[in-house]
Amino acid sequence: MIGAALLAKKAVEKGLTSKPWVKTTLAPGSKVVTDYYDRADLTKYMEALGFNLVGYGCVTCIGNSGPLPIEISKAVNENDLAVTAVLSGNRNFEGRISPDVKMNYLASPPLVVAYALAGTMDHDFENDSLGNDKDGNPVLLKDIWPSAQEIQSVIDSSISSEMFKKDYATVFDGDHRWKSLDTPTGKTFEWDPKSTYVRKPPYFEGMPAEPKPVTDITGARVLAILGDSVTTDHISPAGNIKADSPAGKYLEANGVDRKDFNSYGSRRGNHEVMIRGTFANIRLKNLLLDGVEGSFTKNFLADGEQTTIYDASVAYQAAGVGLIILAGKEYGSGSSRDWAAKGTALLGVRAVIAESFERIHRSNLIGMGVLPLQFTNGANAQSLGLKGDETFSITGVTALNDGGIPKEVTVTAGDKTFTAKVRIDTPGEADYYRHGGIMQYVLRQLRG
Repeated sequence: MIGAALLAKKAVEKGLTSKPWVKTTLAPGSKVVTDYYDRADLTKYMEALGFNLVGYGCVTCIGNSGPLPIEISKAVNENDLAVTAVLSGNRNFEGRISPDVKMNYLASPPLVVAYALAGTMDHDFENDSLGNDKDGNPVLLKDIWPSAQEIQSVIDSSISSEMFKKDYATVFDGDHRWKSLDTPTGKTFEWDPKSTYVRKPPYFEGMPAEPKPVTDITGARVLAILGDSVTTDHISPAGNIKADSPAGKYLEANGVDRKDFNSYGSRRGNHEVMIRGTFANIRLKNLLLDGVEGSFTKNFLADGEQTTIYDASVAYQAAGVGLIILAGKEYGSGSSRDWAAKGTALLGVRAVIAESFERIHRSNLIGMGVLPLQFTNGANAQSLGLKGDETFSITGVTALNDGGIPKEVTVTAGDKTFTAKVRIDTPGEADYYRHGGIMQYVLRQLRG
């Protein structure tokens, strides 16, 4: 971070500025950063390039650094532009930083400042000029890159252990808004039906005291066909909520202004938002559709018309139709996000058939009562000729009722039949699935 500020200082002194179309923000992981910026008199140089403080901690990488300027956002969406972000965070999932930004690159803090000066990813830092200095001479990155000695000098003169002790002594106290929150008393949580942040989830609604027998899956339809390396952020994005998305429309209908939408991550206590946000990543490619990105699918109950994944799910569930996801390799990679499995289950998905699974997401699917199945012998949806408009049946699942775990099940899709490996890998996972999920299993165990 000191290197970034020193680079900014040298850039400003040479007369360079960030490009006007670049949105710049500063969101350090600790308040100590702004303390030593102030002590070293470096804050003004970061601000001169537009790197103004917007918050601390998990801000930029969760999509909370604020929207793009309205005119830029409009141009991006009207022209379907592939614009990029550069950040020194730890997440670069597609669409994560902003719903308008498709690609994100991780870089060191000094390089983030350098890209703001360049204004484009198509820049050769070794040979391309970042602009001209006050005398009209071209400035290369090497001309303003701080040396290790310069960085160490600022560290020695501006950082002390007392700064950390001071800032972290009251880290859990909160500000006046936190302290003034009305806190209900009692042994159980008081659900507020009007809340758009925390709502009572439906996991235990209608749950019998004893689990019902496991059944085969019949009459199911395909909600999505997905490719390789679909991450949990594709399945359940954590970033900002787009106004025209099902989640955005839900919030608007409940009186929430667009500026207060916040992120999916901040509203994970509201299942109504999170269901609508499942498979809502702007870069998701559902192969049921040609050339379409985002949370869209075909509703085969309505002659295959294009609709949102959420709206299709509502229609299928109203008709009592179970759903299937077909996927490629490494399905569910990335963060071990519980809502990627929760949202999948609440959409009415009964099974996911993939070429391979990420370990934690596979287990999470079982924990939500969704059956993970794996194509066998190197097959996949394409090699089997599956188009996604077929009606699916999966038989052999009922073998779980006998206490064991079937190795394979038979999948019938239209006029095609193939076997799939059951990826319930342990007896404990089998118990969770028999109970409809881990939460139901635990609650029944507590009841005794």
